[in-house]
Amino acid sequence: MTEKTLHNFDKNSFQKRLITWFDENKRELPWRETSDPYKIWISEIMLQQTKVDTVIDYYNRFIHTYPNVFHLAKADEQAVLKVWEGLGYYSRARNLHTAAKEVVDAYDGIMPKTAEELGKLKGIGPYTKGAISSIAYGHPEPAVDGNVMRVLSRVLAIKDNISEQRTRKRFEAIVREIISQENPSYFNQGLMELGALICTPTSPGCLHCPVRENCRAFELGIQTELPIKLKKKKQKQIAYYTFIIRDQSGNIAIEQRPNEGLLANMWQFPMIEKQRLTIDSMEKMIEKNLKMKVTVNRQLENITHIFSHIIWDLFVYDITVHTFLEPSTFQFVKKEELDSYPISVSHLKIKQYIL
Repeated sequence: MTEKTLHNFDKNSFQKRLITWFDENKRELPWRETSDPYKIWISEIMLQQTKVDTVIDYYNRFIHTYPNVFHLAKADEQAVLKVWEGLGYYSRARNLHTAAKEVVDAYDGIMPKTAEELGKLKGIGPYTKGAISSIAYGHPEPAVDGNVMRVLSRVLAIKDNISEQRTRKRFEAIVREIISQENPSYFNQGLMELGALICTPTSPGCLHCPVRENCRAFELGIQTELPIKLKKKKQKQIAYYTFIIRDQSGNIAIEQRPNEGLLANMWQFPMIEKQRLTIDSMEKMIEKNLKMKVTVNRQLENITHIFSHIIWDLFVYDITVHTFLEPSTFQFVKKEELDSYPISVSHLKIKQYIL
């Protein structure tokens, strides 16, 4: 299959044009100023499903706080999550923390140098191990992400559904055949950069593309029809009552999420799933479900937060508790202490209502 796809494809001219363009046009980004595999690892994890402009400040703050793998391995998980707060996809931070401990324990704090060993670390998948291997160590390993599949779908006029795992594996096999052996770092980064800046999802800038003469889709006039990406299943939507609960001293109630699953170990304001409840009044509903007598001060603006696979609709209420009918499982903290707890983006939106 790969041999047929690459028949009559001039990989040498493709490599030269791509690498030359990247060398002359690459964006100045902090993780491109180093060959330290630890720092490249941090940047690649942060860049997953996150825009470059968003990552820059988080990357700089994270590296300042944890300048090497030893600092990260010794850190408390809650502290790591706090530095990550607002970046989303918090399992990335927990996996980084776990993998840092693995590097210290199993490799004496030296990042593994082979793709195989890198792939054994928590949270490092095929793309990340390829990126670290090629950028930090100069190994000709494929680093195939969405940008790369989009570029190569057009360059090679491939009409496979890029949402399928087997398609990703096909592109990995293709990259192994066409990657520059002399400069795999610039080759892989060039593909990513080309996808980010020119070969974009809509309205690709073909007239400015350095590999236009190699692009079969451009020659056929089908560049806007590729890549093929079939729609995912509709996201599940869940509604919650969410509460800013104040005690008589003005302290605020928060709760910690379970240590597994969505937003594991993050902190949030108390929530109750809305669809399961029938209520006569909000006060009675809270008394029944939260075991406390309260006054509802006001209903705040509803908040919608979209995850990759689920949507939360949060109906937010500001309430004051008068009597606990049972010992509370919530942690009450002073308003100014909230900043020391890692809180997910969805609940950071609620935090702004606390005066």
